[in-house]
Amino acid sequence: MFDVINPATGVRIQSLDQDDPAAIAAKVGAARAAQPAWWALGLQARSTAIGRFRGLVVEHREDLARILSGEVGKPITQSRNELDGVLRRIDFFLEAAPAVLATETVHREAGLEERVSREPLGVVANISAWNYPYFVGSNVFVPALLAGNSVLYKPSEFSSLTGLAVARLLHEAGVPRDVFIPVLGLGDAGAVLLEHALDGVFFTGSYATGLKVAAAANRSLAKLQLELGGKDPVYVRPDVDVKAAAAGLADGAFYNTGQSCCSVERLYVHADIFDAFVDAFVAEVRGFRLGPPRDEATYLGAITRPAQLLVLEAQVGDALAKGARLLCGGKRLPEPGNWFEATVLVDVDHSMQVMREETFGPLIGIQKVGGDEEALALMNDTEYGLTAGVYSRDAAVAEGLLARVNAGSAYFNCCDRVSPRLPWSGRGHSGLGTVLSKEGILAFTRPKAWHWRP
Repeated sequence: MFDVINPATGVRIQSLDQDDPAAIAAKVGAARAAQPAWWALGLQARSTAIGRFRGLVVEHREDLARILSGEVGKPITQSRNELDGVLRRIDFFLEAAPAVLATETVHREAGLEERVSREPLGVVANISAWNYPYFVGSNVFVPALLAGNSVLYKPSEFSSLTGLAVARLLHEAGVPRDVFIPVLGLGDAGAVLLEHALDGVFFTGSYATGLKVAAAANRSLAKLQLELGGKDPVYVRPDVDVKAAAAGLADGAFYNTGQSCCSVERLYVHADIFDAFVDAFVAEVRGFRLGPPRDEATYLGAITRPAQLLVLEAQVGDALAKGARLLCGGKRLPEPGNWFEATVLVDVDHSMQVMREETFGPLIGIQKVGGDEEALALMNDTEYGLTAGVYSRDAAVAEGLLARVNAGSAYFNCCDRVSPRLPWSGRGHSGLGTVLSKEGILAFTRPKAWHWRP
């Protein structure tokens, strides 16, 4: 058994049975046996089932939002936003899949055709994350199912109730139980799952765990996708509307209580506007209401993983010991549950953990820079490469800077957003492979070359 704990109160919500090795072996076998028939149904039938799943998400939106807020501490308004957003992702996959998965004739000459068809990988393990379980999960299981794969879905132990809700609705929508199978448990359940012969392993989580997942996947030569962390920088040039930039970036840093891989985690602000920007940024952050996740007025919720409180405390302590200045927040709250104040540090530099190591919480450092080249050098001074942004009125300068930043996604006058139409990929310690976009559908297929002489 393992317990699902409400991070806002520390109270147990429910105890669940963890799958043991025998149960996991049986589930892998069932998924392997069921996959050919699911593929044989054809894309239209599979799309119909996913469309029904979409409708059920709409129908049960409020219950799903309450489950999500209860087990991960996400503010209820943001839980609803996630559910609304996942509908747009499903719509994209349903619209794009027929063309992406269609057989393509690439060459034709007298008496010969050359074609490329797309076949499913087979059995896919989807080891998912708790911070955006609908977004992160649907990036994998929706295109995987559409492409004809069976899916073994291992939700995070911190969002297991949401994982079970997803499975229940998919099954109700017509996806066979042995085609989408939840695997429940702690990290050791995921490790046992990876001991089996799989055709694809799609993992979202930390860099350290990603290394272990990669080693396990390599044993069976499974296709591997790793969506890992970020230390996402933004540079604010001196020509911006200071208040507007500060408001947008404060939201980008603290939305979802800062527990997003693409949250703004480090800010570089030109010296000419530094003081004005910091004043506006701190004023914005002080207005964020920290409170019960199911309160409609709450903006900052609880920290999902209790261990992350230690990371946040360590980063604040390290920065202050090395000369940083605390402008607000800086400590956990004493009441039950996992609470940490919205925290802003200045006088920071790259000797400090807060500017180099993933934070994943309501904490940010703001560093003063003298110009574009200094900002660019600091943005690239990282092992991560997920997103990077520039705020400026000069699009040409911003584009030139972002073209030189080593990151999978570039933001100009925006931040902390993901589009289903664009590829989502990381570099360095931020992972490998691609989800979303047309590439994120092809990722769940393997090509077959046809030399056709009728």
